[in-house]
Amino acid sequence: MPSFQNSFQSKLPKIPTSIFAIMSGLATKENALNLSQGFPNFESDSKLIEMVNVAMKNGKNQYAPMPGIFSLRKIIAEKMESLYGVSYNPDTEITITAGATQAIFTTIAATVKKDDEVLIFKPAYDCYEPTIALFGGKTIAVQLNPEDFKIDWKEVKKLINNKTRMIIINSPHNPSGRVLSKNDMLQLEALLKNTNILLLSDEVYEHIIFDGEKHQSAALFPALAERTFIMASFGKTFHNTGWKMGYCIAPAELTKEFRKVHQFNVFSVNHPTQVALAEYLKTPSNYLELGKFYQEKRDLFLSLIKGSRFEFTPSKGTYFQLLNFKKITIESDVDFAIRLTKEQKIAGIPISVFNENNYDTKVLRFCFAKTNETLKKAAEILCNI
Repeated sequence: MPSFQNSFQSKLPKIPTSIFAIMSGLATKENALNLSQGFPNFESDSKLIEMVNVAMKNGKNQYAPMPGIFSLRKIIAEKMESLYGVSYNPDTEITITAGATQAIFTTIAATVKKDDEVLIFKPAYDCYEPTIALFGGKTIAVQLNPEDFKIDWKEVKKLINNKTRMIIINSPHNPSGRVLSKNDMLQLEALLKNTNILLLSDEVYEHIIFDGEKHQSAALFPALAERTFIMASFGKTFHNTGWKMGYCIAPAELTKEFRKVHQFNVFSVNHPTQVALAEYLKTPSNYLELGKFYQEKRDLFLSLIKGSRFEFTPSKGTYFQLLNFKKITIESDVDFAIRLTKEQKIAGIPISVFNENNYDTKVLRFCFAKTNETLKKAAEILCNI
Protein backbone atom coordinates (compact mmCIF):
# COMPACT_ATOMS: atom_id res chain seq x y z
CA MET A 1 0.00 0.00 0.00
CA PRO A 2 1.54 3.38 -0.98
CA SER A 3 2.28 5.91 1.71
CA PHE A 4 0.12 9.02 1.95
CA GLN A 5 3.01 11.19 0.72
CA ASN A 6 3.44 9.03 -2.39
CA SER A 7 -0.28 9.00 -3.22
CA PHE A 8 -0.92 12.72 -2.69
CA GLN A 9 -1.49 14.58 -5.95
CA SER A 10 -0.42 18.22 -6.16
CA LYS A 11 -2.79 20.69 -7.82
CA LEU A 12 0.24 22.62 -9.07
CA PRO A 13 2.86 19.92 -9.69
CA LYS A 14 5.00 21.98 -12.07
CA ILE A 15 5.12 25.22 -10.09
CA PRO A 16 8.55 25.93 -8.59
CA THR A 17 9.45 28.37 -5.82
CA SER A 18 9.07 31.96 -7.00
CA ILE A 19 12.20 33.42 -8.59
CA PHE A 20 11.74 36.45 -6.32
CA ALA A 21 12.08 34.27 -3.22
CA ILE A 22 15.06 32.43 -4.73
CA MET A 23 17.03 35.53 -5.72
CA SER A 24 16.22 37.50 -2.58
CA GLY A 25 17.23 34.51 -0.47
CA LEU A 26 20.48 34.18 -2.38
CA ALA A 27 21.14 37.93 -2.05
CA THR A 28 20.73 37.65 1.72
CA LYS A 29 22.96 34.57 1.92
CA GLU A 30 25.67 36.22 -0.19
CA ASN A 31 25.31 39.65 1.44
CA ALA A 32 24.70 41.11 -2.01
CA LEU A 33 22.95 44.32 -3.05
CA ASN A 34 19.37 43.19 -3.67
CA LEU A 35 18.02 44.82 -6.82
CA SER A 36 15.99 41.71 -7.61
CA GLN A 37 12.69 41.76 -5.72
CA GLY A 38 10.56 44.85 -6.29
CA PHE A 39 10.60 46.66 -2.99
CA PRO A 40 12.10 49.99 -1.86
CA ASN A 41 14.99 49.94 0.62
CA PHE A 42 13.90 53.26 2.10
CA GLU A 43 11.11 54.03 4.55
CA SER A 44 7.54 55.01 3.83
CA ASP A 45 6.48 58.55 4.74
CA SER A 46 6.82 59.03 8.51
CA LYS A 47 3.50 60.91 8.48
CA LEU A 48 1.72 57.83 7.13
CA ILE A 49 3.41 55.58 9.67
CA GLU A 50 2.29 57.93 12.43
CA MET A 51 -1.28 57.89 11.07
CA VAL A 52 -1.32 54.09 11.37
CA ASN A 53 0.01 54.37 14.91
CA VAL A 54 -2.68 56.89 15.85
CA ALA A 55 -5.40 54.63 14.38
CA MET A 56 -4.11 51.76 16.51
CA LYS A 57 -4.10 53.92 19.64
CA ASN A 58 -7.64 55.04 18.79
CA GLY A 59 -8.85 51.45 18.93
CA LYS A 60 -9.16 50.59 15.24
CA ASN A 61 -7.78 47.12 15.92
CA GLN A 62 -10.70 44.77 15.25
CA TYR A 63 -12.15 43.48 11.99
CA ALA A 64 -12.79 46.09 9.34
CA PRO A 65 -15.94 45.72 7.21
CA MET A 66 -15.52 42.94 4.64
CA PRO A 67 -15.28 45.27 1.58
CA GLY A 68 -13.10 47.78 3.46
CA ILE A 69 -13.92 50.87 5.51
CA PHE A 70 -16.22 53.24 3.67
CA SER A 71 -14.03 56.34 4.08
CA LEU A 72 -11.20 54.64 2.20
CA ARG A 73 -13.45 53.35 -0.57
CA LYS A 74 -14.98 56.82 -0.88
CA ILE A 75 -11.63 58.59 -1.26
CA ILE A 76 -10.58 56.01 -3.89
CA ALA A 77 -13.78 56.76 -5.82
CA GLU A 78 -12.98 60.47 -5.61
CA LYS A 79 -9.44 59.76 -6.84
CA MET A 80 -10.78 57.86 -9.87
CA GLU A 81 -13.16 60.73 -10.63
CA SER A 82 -10.37 63.30 -10.36
CA LEU A 83 -7.77 61.39 -12.39
CA TYR A 84 -9.91 59.72 -15.05
CA GLY A 85 -13.29 61.45 -14.94
CA VAL A 86 -15.08 58.17 -14.21
CA SER A 87 -17.57 57.40 -11.47
CA TYR A 88 -17.39 54.25 -9.32
CA ASN A 89 -19.78 53.55 -6.45
CA PRO A 90 -17.75 53.06 -3.25
CA ASP A 91 -20.47 50.85 -1.80
CA THR A 92 -20.76 48.37 -4.64
CA GLU A 93 -17.71 48.74 -6.92
CA ILE A 94 -14.58 49.12 -4.76
CA THR A 95 -13.09 46.46 -2.47
CA ILE A 96 -10.00 46.82 -0.26
CA THR A 97 -7.68 43.83 -0.53
CA ALA A 98 -4.59 42.31 1.08
CA GLY A 99 -2.40 43.60 -1.73
CA ALA A 100 -2.92 43.43 -5.47
CA THR A 101 -1.83 39.79 -5.69
CA GLN A 102 -4.75 38.76 -3.50
CA ALA A 103 -7.05 40.84 -5.70
CA ILE A 104 -5.71 39.07 -8.80
CA PHE A 105 -6.11 35.64 -7.18
CA THR A 106 -9.64 36.43 -6.03
CA THR A 107 -10.67 37.76 -9.44
CA ILE A 108 -9.50 34.61 -11.22
CA ALA A 109 -11.02 32.37 -8.53
CA ALA A 110 -14.38 34.12 -8.91
CA THR A 111 -14.54 34.02 -12.71
CA VAL A 112 -12.40 31.30 -14.32
CA LYS A 113 -13.88 27.80 -14.63
CA LYS A 114 -12.48 24.49 -15.87
CA ASP A 115 -11.30 24.69 -19.49
CA ASP A 116 -11.77 28.46 -19.72
CA GLU A 117 -8.98 30.14 -21.67
CA VAL A 118 -7.16 33.20 -20.34
CA LEU A 119 -4.82 35.25 -22.54
CA ILE A 120 -1.71 36.69 -20.92
CA PHE A 121 1.25 38.55 -22.37
CA LYS A 122 4.74 37.28 -21.64
CA PRO A 123 7.00 38.14 -19.95
CA ALA A 124 4.29 38.16 -17.29
CA TYR A 125 4.12 38.61 -13.54
CA ASP A 126 4.42 35.13 -12.10
CA CYS A 127 1.13 34.88 -10.16
CA TYR A 128 -1.19 34.89 -13.19
CA GLU A 129 -0.50 31.48 -14.69
CA PRO A 130 -0.49 29.33 -11.51
CA THR A 131 -3.78 30.88 -10.36
CA ILE A 132 -5.41 30.19 -13.72
CA ALA A 133 -4.22 26.57 -13.50
CA LEU A 134 -5.42 26.20 -9.91
CA PHE A 135 -9.00 26.81 -11.01
CA GLY A 136 -8.84 24.57 -14.05
CA GLY A 137 -8.31 27.28 -16.65
CA LYS A 138 -5.90 27.19 -19.56
CA THR A 139 -3.33 29.93 -20.11
CA ILE A 140 -2.92 31.13 -23.69
CA ALA A 141 0.41 32.96 -23.74
CA VAL A 142 1.32 35.68 -26.20
CA GLN A 143 5.10 36.15 -26.26
CA LEU A 144 6.00 39.81 -26.71
CA ASN A 145 8.79 40.97 -28.98
CA PRO A 146 11.85 41.37 -26.71
CA GLU A 147 13.00 44.47 -28.61
CA ASP A 148 10.00 46.70 -27.90
CA PHE A 149 7.44 44.56 -25.99
CA LYS A 150 4.63 45.85 -28.19
CA ILE A 151 1.42 43.84 -28.47
CA ASP A 152 0.38 42.57 -31.90
CA TRP A 153 -3.38 42.95 -31.61
CA LYS A 154 -3.95 41.09 -34.89
CA GLU A 155 -2.28 38.06 -33.31
CA VAL A 156 -4.45 38.46 -30.22
CA LYS A 157 -7.59 38.54 -32.36
CA LYS A 158 -6.63 35.18 -33.90
CA LEU A 159 -6.39 33.60 -30.44
CA ILE A 160 -9.83 34.70 -29.26
CA ASN A 161 -12.55 32.04 -29.47
CA ASN A 162 -15.66 30.87 -27.64
CA LYS A 163 -13.51 29.46 -24.82
CA THR A 164 -11.81 32.78 -24.11
CA ARG A 165 -12.95 33.87 -20.66
CA MET A 166 -10.48 36.62 -19.82
CA ILE A 167 -7.54 38.70 -21.01
CA ILE A 168 -4.96 39.99 -18.51
CA ILE A 169 -3.05 43.19 -19.21
CA ASN A 170 -0.43 44.94 -17.11
CA SER A 171 0.48 48.59 -17.67
CA PRO A 172 2.93 49.98 -16.77
CA HIS A 173 4.36 46.56 -17.50
CA ASN A 174 6.45 44.49 -15.11
CA PRO A 175 9.17 43.56 -16.07
CA SER A 176 9.68 45.56 -19.30
CA GLY A 177 8.59 49.00 -18.08
CA ARG A 178 6.51 49.47 -21.24
CA VAL A 179 3.33 51.57 -21.04
CA LEU A 180 0.24 50.73 -23.09
CA SER A 181 -0.79 53.63 -25.34
CA LYS A 182 -4.25 55.03 -25.94
CA ASN A 183 -4.17 53.33 -29.33
CA ASP A 184 -3.38 49.98 -27.65
CA MET A 185 -6.38 50.38 -25.39
CA LEU A 186 -8.67 51.41 -28.26
CA GLN A 187 -7.64 48.32 -30.23
CA LEU A 188 -8.31 46.13 -27.20
CA GLU A 189 -11.67 47.84 -26.67
CA ALA A 190 -12.63 47.14 -30.29
CA LEU A 191 -11.60 43.48 -29.94
CA LEU A 192 -13.70 42.91 -26.82
CA LYS A 193 -16.75 44.93 -27.76
CA ASN A 194 -19.84 42.72 -28.18
CA THR A 195 -18.11 39.75 -26.49
CA ASN A 196 -18.50 38.22 -23.02
CA ILE A 197 -14.75 38.30 -22.39
CA LEU A 198 -13.59 39.76 -19.08
CA LEU A 199 -10.53 41.97 -18.64
CA LEU A 200 -8.18 41.94 -15.66
CA SER A 201 -6.19 45.17 -15.76
CA ASP A 202 -3.16 45.08 -13.46
CA GLU A 203 -2.47 48.77 -12.85
CA VAL A 204 -0.34 48.60 -9.72
CA TYR A 205 2.27 51.01 -11.15
CA GLU A 206 -0.30 53.55 -12.40
CA HIS A 207 1.51 56.49 -10.77
CA ILE A 208 5.04 55.45 -11.76
CA ILE A 209 5.20 56.67 -15.36
CA PHE A 210 7.98 58.72 -16.97
CA ASP A 211 8.83 61.10 -19.79
CA GLY A 212 5.44 62.77 -19.98
CA GLU A 213 3.54 59.53 -20.68
CA LYS A 214 0.02 59.22 -19.28
CA HIS A 215 -1.52 56.16 -17.70
CA GLN A 216 -4.28 54.77 -19.88
CA SER A 217 -6.45 53.09 -17.28
CA ALA A 218 -9.04 50.61 -18.50
CA ALA A 219 -11.53 52.81 -16.65
CA LEU A 220 -11.16 55.44 -19.40
CA PHE A 221 -12.65 53.21 -22.09
CA PRO A 222 -16.38 52.49 -21.59
CA ALA A 223 -16.53 49.18 -23.47
CA LEU A 224 -13.54 48.00 -21.42
CA ALA A 225 -14.62 49.43 -18.07
CA GLU A 226 -17.92 47.53 -18.15
CA ARG A 227 -16.03 44.19 -18.16
CA THR A 228 -12.87 45.07 -16.21
CA PHE A 229 -11.43 44.28 -12.79
CA ILE A 230 -8.80 46.96 -12.07
CA MET A 231 -6.01 46.07 -9.63
CA ALA A 232 -4.17 48.71 -7.59
CA SER A 233 -1.50 48.62 -4.90
CA PHE A 234 -0.90 50.97 -2.00
CA GLY A 235 2.31 49.07 -1.27
CA LYS A 236 3.81 50.02 -4.65
CA THR A 237 2.58 53.60 -4.40
CA PHE A 238 3.56 54.42 -0.82
CA HIS A 239 6.79 52.41 -0.39
CA ASN A 240 5.37 49.86 2.05
CA THR A 241 5.02 46.56 0.20
CA GLY A 242 5.12 44.67 3.49
CA TRP A 243 1.78 46.15 4.54
CA LYS A 244 0.07 44.16 1.73
CA MET A 245 -2.65 46.71 0.97
CA GLY A 246 -4.41 47.15 -2.35
CA TYR A 247 -7.84 47.33 -3.91
CA CYS A 248 -9.98 46.06 -6.74
CA ILE A 249 -12.36 48.23 -8.77
CA ALA A 250 -15.05 46.64 -10.94
CA PRO A 251 -18.67 47.18 -11.99
CA ALA A 252 -21.23 46.21 -9.36
CA GLU A 253 -22.16 42.82 -10.85
CA LEU A 254 -18.51 41.82 -11.14
CA THR A 255 -17.71 43.14 -7.67
CA LYS A 256 -20.58 41.05 -6.29
CA GLU A 257 -18.88 37.92 -7.62
CA PHE A 258 -15.47 39.11 -6.45
CA ARG A 259 -16.71 39.62 -2.88
CA LYS A 260 -18.24 36.14 -2.77
CA VAL A 261 -14.69 34.79 -2.85
CA HIS A 262 -13.01 37.67 -1.02
CA GLN A 263 -15.12 37.14 2.10
CA PHE A 264 -13.78 33.60 2.46
CA ASN A 265 -10.32 34.29 1.08
CA VAL A 266 -9.29 36.98 3.60
CA PHE A 267 -12.65 38.39 4.78
CA SER A 268 -11.17 41.81 5.58
CA VAL A 269 -7.77 43.48 5.72
CA ASN A 270 -5.73 45.52 8.16
CA HIS A 271 -8.06 48.01 9.86
CA PRO A 272 -5.71 50.70 11.25
CA THR A 273 -3.82 50.87 7.96
CA GLN A 274 -7.10 51.46 6.10
CA VAL A 275 -7.92 54.33 8.44
CA ALA A 276 -4.50 55.89 7.84
CA LEU A 277 -4.66 55.49 4.06
CA ALA A 278 -8.10 57.12 3.94
CA GLU A 279 -6.58 60.20 5.56
CA TYR A 280 -3.32 60.10 3.57
CA LEU A 281 -5.10 59.99 0.20
CA LYS A 282 -6.72 63.34 0.96
CA THR A 283 -3.42 64.90 -0.15
CA PRO A 284 -3.12 64.05 -3.88
CA SER A 285 0.52 65.12 -4.07
CA ASN A 286 1.33 61.99 -2.04
CA TYR A 287 0.78 59.96 -5.19
CA LEU A 288 0.87 62.51 -8.03
CA GLU A 289 4.55 63.29 -7.44
CA LEU A 290 5.58 59.64 -7.56
CA GLY A 291 6.47 59.63 -11.26
CA LYS A 292 8.91 62.52 -10.86
CA PHE A 293 10.43 60.88 -7.77
CA TYR A 294 11.16 57.59 -9.55
CA GLN A 295 12.16 59.17 -12.86
CA GLU A 296 14.98 60.92 -11.01
CA LYS A 297 16.11 57.53 -9.68
CA ARG A 298 15.84 55.92 -13.10
CA ASP A 299 17.84 58.73 -14.68
CA LEU A 300 20.50 58.59 -11.97
CA PHE A 301 20.88 54.82 -12.32
CA LEU A 302 21.12 54.93 -16.12
CA SER A 303 23.53 57.86 -16.13
CA LEU A 304 25.83 55.93 -13.80
CA ILE A 305 25.86 52.76 -15.94
CA LYS A 306 26.05 54.37 -19.38
CA GLY A 307 29.73 53.42 -19.57
CA SER A 308 29.04 49.76 -18.76
CA ARG A 309 28.85 46.86 -21.23
CA PHE A 310 25.12 46.45 -20.60
CA GLU A 311 22.65 47.68 -23.22
CA PHE A 312 19.28 49.19 -22.32
CA THR A 313 16.24 51.17 -23.39
CA PRO A 314 15.07 53.50 -20.59
CA SER A 315 12.04 52.16 -18.73
CA LYS A 316 8.83 54.10 -19.40
CA GLY A 317 7.21 53.11 -16.11
CA THR A 318 7.41 50.92 -12.97
CA TYR A 319 10.60 50.98 -10.89
CA PHE A 320 12.35 48.33 -12.95
CA GLN A 321 15.03 48.60 -15.61
CA LEU A 322 15.97 45.84 -18.05
CA LEU A 323 19.65 45.40 -18.90
CA ASN A 324 20.80 43.28 -21.85
CA PHE A 325 24.10 41.43 -21.24
CA LYS A 326 24.61 39.79 -24.66
CA LYS A 327 27.94 41.63 -25.10
CA ILE A 328 29.22 40.29 -21.78
CA THR A 329 28.58 36.54 -21.73
CA ILE A 330 26.80 33.70 -23.52
CA GLU A 331 25.61 32.25 -20.20
CA SER A 332 21.91 31.76 -19.63
CA ASP A 333 20.25 34.64 -17.82
CA VAL A 334 19.57 32.39 -14.81
CA ASP A 335 23.22 31.29 -14.55
CA PHE A 336 24.47 34.84 -15.05
CA ALA A 337 22.08 36.22 -12.40
CA ILE A 338 23.26 33.60 -9.90
CA ARG A 339 26.92 34.24 -10.71
CA LEU A 340 26.49 38.00 -10.36
CA THR A 341 24.94 37.51 -6.95
CA LYS A 342 27.66 35.16 -5.72
CA GLU A 343 30.73 36.75 -7.30
CA GLN A 344 29.86 40.42 -7.85
CA LYS A 345 27.45 40.75 -4.91
CA ILE A 346 24.54 42.22 -6.85
CA ALA A 347 21.21 40.48 -7.44
CA GLY A 348 18.85 40.91 -10.39
CA ILE A 349 16.03 38.84 -11.87
CA PRO A 350 16.45 36.72 -15.03
CA ILE A 351 13.66 37.50 -17.47
CA SER A 352 13.46 34.04 -19.05
CA VAL A 353 11.42 32.74 -16.09
CA PHE A 354 8.58 35.08 -17.16
CA ASN A 355 8.76 34.15 -20.85
CA GLU A 356 7.02 31.40 -22.77
CA ASN A 357 9.11 28.21 -22.67
CA ASN A 358 11.73 30.12 -20.66
CA TYR A 359 12.76 32.08 -23.76
CA ASP A 360 16.18 33.53 -22.91
CA THR A 361 16.89 36.98 -24.38
CA LYS A 362 20.01 37.64 -22.25
CA VAL A 363 18.22 40.22 -20.11
CA LEU A 364 18.13 40.86 -16.37
CA ARG A 365 15.69 43.07 -14.47
CA PHE A 366 16.99 45.42 -11.80
CA CYS A 367 14.87 47.38 -9.32
CA PHE A 368 15.84 51.05 -8.89
CA ALA A 369 13.48 51.73 -5.98
CA LYS A 370 16.54 52.12 -3.83
CA THR A 371 18.41 54.87 -2.04
CA ASN A 372 20.79 56.89 -4.21
CA GLU A 373 23.66 55.44 -2.20
CA THR A 374 22.56 51.90 -3.11
CA LEU A 375 22.14 52.84 -6.78
CA LYS A 376 25.65 54.30 -6.88
CA LYS A 377 27.12 51.15 -5.34
CA ALA A 378 25.15 48.99 -7.78
CA ALA A 379 26.29 51.07 -10.76
CA GLU A 380 29.93 50.79 -9.69
CA ILE A 381 29.62 47.00 -9.65
CA LEU A 382 27.83 46.86 -13.00
CA CYS A 383 30.40 49.13 -14.66
CA ASN A 384 33.24 46.86 -13.54
CA ILE A 385 31.74 43.74 -15.16
